[in-house]
Amino acid sequence: MGKRLRIFRASRAAATVAEPAARAPARGEAELVVDQQHYHRIVREGILRATVSLDVMTADFKAMLVPAAGSNGREAPSIVEVFRRLAAKGVEIRLLHAGTPSSAALRELKQALPTGRCPRLHAKAVVVDCRAMYVGSANLTGAGLGAKADGRRNFEMGLWTESPALIDAVLDQFNALWEGRRCESCRRKDVCPVPLEEPGL
Repeated sequence: MGKRLRIFRASRAAATVAEPAARAPARGEAELVVDQQHYHRIVREGILRATVSLDVMTADFKAMLVPAAGSNGREAPSIVEVFRRLAAKGVEIRLLHAGTPSSAALRELKQALPTGRCPRLHAKAVVVDCRAMYVGSANLTGAGLGAKADGRRNFEMGLWTESPALIDAVLDQFNALWEGRRCESCRRKDVCPVPLEEPGL
């Protein structure tokens, strides 16, 4: 994991949690994010400003367009291209999804960066540099994150936080899936053609 692992360990050392996350609910302050606020908070202030790492959990993934600031939509690369540019700058990116690999957007994404698929995944989270995080209802799609015009986007709600305890708890869950630790006891392998024991496929 490189830089991400060092930050994750440092945040764990700095966090003051009375009991391990597995035994007690993680607690921390958070800000409510609603509807069109998703695009500004998660994409513009989160994903686009990542310098170290991005960890994304999403049930659905589509190659949504990301309009450049002040371009009036004239310049709008896809989120896949955004991820490519971030990866070229050294940002470590992992994406867990539940979607079928037949999706054109997913095929394009898998050529660009490490992904993992779990058909049971319904959680949605975006962790930026192990220091800020969104958890909520929105998938990584234009309708979910509000890139679509008002009147067409989904009604979504979630929480944005910089709480080390909450971020560590979500990363624990992410890593358990990414590393295939949840696969051994899973009873849905019949619908999982690419189990996460083989991450990155």
